[in-house]
Amino acid sequence: MEYPRYHKDIVNDLMSGKFILASDIKFNSLKEQAPFYERFFKESFGYALEIKSDYGFLLSYETAEQLSRDICMFFAILCYELDKDGKNFLEEIQYAEFEMEKLDSYFDNSAYAELIASNNQLKSGESRRDFMRTLARRNIVERNGDAKFTFTQAYKVFVDFAADFAKGKLAPPIETEEA
Repeated sequence: MEYPRYHKDIVNDLMSGKFILASDIKFNSLKEQAPFYERFFKESFGYALEIKSDYGFLLSYETAEQLSRDICMFFAILCYELDKDGKNFLEEIQYAEFEMEKLDSYFDNSAYAELIASNNQLKSGESRRDFMRTLARRNIVERNGDAKFTFTQAYKVFVDFAADFAKGKLAPPIETEEA
């Protein structure tokens, strides 16, 4: 059987939780062969392939992994702290370069200190550095040295999820009793 170009790399990247970004040569193959890959991941693993204009990723509703939850929590707290600091958090996330020192300041002085302390990925400066390395491996951030990073377009998955959650789109429907 003949597979699309970069097939092995695409499958390995997506199965390891990476986002394939539009800047990656594999993205073109993934996008051009979208029907094949949608069927391949659905039939082989039960995963849904999501391809946006600037990234692709796998989605599974049947998972117990905690990283997505931690990433959503990270973005929620960061956006709150940026907003509290008088910054447009969406513009900052999309365009700004972040320094770990400033990020640590936001998290160390957050009103959500108890929530942060209970999360192993976010509870300390060292754990946040490890977390940022994880985000870099997943193509969610691009590291600019040891102390600086920018977000890739993959951030949109988590911000969109948070917006849907806030709007109640993810909540189960409320059943009412008729009298």
